[in-house]
Amino acid sequence: MNALDATSTRPYLIRALYEWCTDNGFTPYVAVSVDDTVQVPREYVKNNEIVLNISFDATSSLKLGNDFIEFKARFAGSAREIMVPISHVIAIYARENGQGMAFPMAAPAAAPVSGAEGGSDAGLTAPAASPAPTPVQHSPADGPESKIMQLVPDSAPDAEDGGPDSPEPPKPPRARPSLKRVK
Repeated sequence: MNALDATSTRPYLIRALYEWCTDNGFTPYVAVSVDDTVQVPREYVKNNEIVLNISFDATSSLKLGNDFIEFKARFAGSAREIMVPISHVIAIYARENGQGMAFPMAAPAAAPVSGAEGGSDAGLTAPAASPAPTPVQHSPADGPESKIMQLVPDSAPDAEDGGPDSPEPPKPPRARPSLKRVK
């Protein structure tokens, strides 16, 4: 088997970083480029991208396969089936410190997908709510799969402190829980 016939390293790296996040008590997030082949709640997609929390607490039936990431998650209280092709994963990183890995995109998105801004439940986090990682090229190798990037938070010491990049996203209205007595 030569290098051209080898399978992609992307699913193996995603699984490794997921395991690293969970072993260290971090929350693993995946940034996903959205097009018609990605099954996610479209109302949470912004600029053809969505960031998903894939931690054990936020998902059910998580499968990190070689071709797809599949799981069930709750968005605004309703359970949804999520299916993301591995080739559409832009990055996987820890929410708490931004450490992780970014991947190059194989092809541009087919059609723009618009989504309403809004709050989320356990399976989704808006990109502006967490430190926005900036991809930095880590290894100058040839080939789309061999270009690995390390995520570095925008608050690096060399970054200029010119104020907030974007305003804080609006918080979703939370209904107060109520108990019903059943006799």
